[in-house]
Amino acid sequence: MEEESVKEILRINFCDFWNHFNPMDNYFYRLLAMDFRIEISDDPDFLIYSCYGEEHLNFDCYKIYYSGENQKINWNACDIALGFEESTKLLYRRLPNWIWYTTEVELKKGRKSITQKELASKKFCNMVVSNGRAQKRVAFFKKLSNYKQVDSGGRFLNNVGGPVPNKIDFVKDYKFTMAFENSMQPGYTTEKLIEPFLAGSIPIYWGNTEVDKEFNTKAFLNFHDYETEEELIKEIISLDNNDEEYLKMASEPMFKNGIVPDFMKESYLHEFLIDSIREIKDKKPVSQTYRKYIYNIQLLLRKIDFVLNRALNYRKHFR
Repeated sequence: MEEESVKEILRINFCDFWNHFNPMDNYFYRLLAMDFRIEISDDPDFLIYSCYGEEHLNFDCYKIYYSGENQKINWNACDIALGFEESTKLLYRRLPNWIWYTTEVELKKGRKSITQKELASKKFCNMVVSNGRAQKRVAFFKKLSNYKQVDSGGRFLNNVGGPVPNKIDFVKDYKFTMAFENSMQPGYTTEKLIEPFLAGSIPIYWGNTEVDKEFNTKAFLNFHDYETEEELIKEIISLDNNDEEYLKMASEPMFKNGIVPDFMKESYLHEFLIDSIREIKDKKPVSQTYRKYIYNIQLLLRKIDFVLNRALNYRKHFR
């Protein structure tokens, strides 16, 4: 208690995060509490916010932005940022979505191993999704299902009697898991790739075109390594019928060169946050009036762009 009392006070708040996000129990809070005595305040020194709302516009303070979604960072709205992009900006660090679904300790243990006996009891392939708008995923699901049924355990295209209660428990019973992102963007990798590894299933991945920078593409089926969908499906069928080759792929380390990325280390984010906060906390923050002004202009430009694109598409359609 005595050590806690000598720590510098840091007033923070959180907003625009996902449902059930706990301001008093989360990764950011725990890291900052190592160096500061944290107070959750309606008038914070620093606001940590995400992409699921616009409440951050009501705060006039320094701002730290984090998003695991496929959204570009708006540097007019924040001072410090964390996201999936690759960038050399001084007050930015890469922190992709999938870090929330595992730990450094778990990753050091490696992917779940599969024995010959376990392989014999596994079903073919599964998919667990709720978003039906990702047409690339839907099309591949239908094509692969022409070979064997792909069991869909999510709310979308469900064919197993209803949504499964636990994704990992479901996935572990399958040789392959369709791990398609909702959208494609360099650097954008979510839990869809990491969960099959940890469950003992080989991912069939589509999404991040630069996934090979961090992950070992000998350990899974990377859509982007194949010229056509037909070539990829041919490889899936080959592995499905060759236990030796399947187990060889299933035994490969999930990360490139077997090295867990730096951003999974607690020290990586801790040092960055503390150094960044200390660097800017004595400077005057950007006026929220200015930020709202820029935000509204950007919003207007996006609406104009949307209307123009709709008009152009309408014109092409009726030519």
